[in-house]
Amino acid sequence: MAGLLLAAGAGPVLLALPPVAAQSAPAPALTRQSFVAEAVKRTGPAVVTIDTERTVVVPGGSLVTPFPFNDPMLRQFFGLPPGGGATRIPPSQRTERGQGSGVIYDPSGLLLTNAHVVEGTTRVMVGLPDGRRVEGKVVGSDSVTDLAVVRLSGPGPWPVAALGDSDALQVGEWVIAVGNPFGLDQTVTLGIVSNLNRNAAALGITDKRLQLIQTDAAINPGNSGGPLLNADGEVIGINTLVRSGPGAGLGFAIPVNQARSVAQQLVTSGKVSHAMVGVALEPV
Repeated sequence: MAGLLLAAGAGPVLLALPPVAAQSAPAPALTRQSFVAEAVKRTGPAVVTIDTERTVVVPGGSLVTPFPFNDPMLRQFFGLPPGGGATRIPPSQRTERGQGSGVIYDPSGLLLTNAHVVEGTTRVMVGLPDGRRVEGKVVGSDSVTDLAVVRLSGPGPWPVAALGDSDALQVGEWVIAVGNPFGLDQTVTLGIVSNLNRNAAALGITDKRLQLIQTDAAINPGNSGGPLLNADGEVIGINTLVRSGPGAGLGFAIPVNQARSVAQQLVTSGKVSHAMVGVALEPV
């Protein structure tokens, strides 16, 4: 114990002093890297943009000549051909363009995306983060699970994302969405797993068989087909839809374990077999 000796007329007096705190080591500087940056660095090169073209047939019809131009004298006065009545319009075609996202999961150049991104397309162009643009061929798509596999043309090499285990997800975990919303490629948003096993039918989507991952990570048009990552940068979901109107901001992704199984069937046979029960209901 440290002390101070004072001399006084009555003799020396020892005063105790409080102990001096030891100098602590300086705190380490905070790193500028975060788990989000590391996860995106690991998987971002395999996240692609998808530009599509579809040929849409516009049905023909009849155009009724407005009154009073059905009157023969008025038609003659204005130099219109005789007859009047309805005019037949033949069918026509137009090209529609769309955008989406995808993720390369196999080094041979296979990528996962949503079926609604590529179904009915006449051309698929894939843009990689390194600047390459290559043509893609749809290997197969399944509208029931809204999943599709596209094969990239060319020899590669192709960056590949690691697929995780969606069965191991827990509510409250961090998740990261990467994609091409509104044409803004390589957009990254952060959120958590809000819930698991959301039935598509409960969301008003009755033609799908999906138990979806719900997240508050921002998902917008163009994110469809892009990956939902865990904190390790593994793909644990394929972003598929966002709730609009009341409850906006709720995003949903297809669990990667289901996507992996569907992709294997699409690559092997070009289609997916779905179980069904041959039962119908009728009132008694």
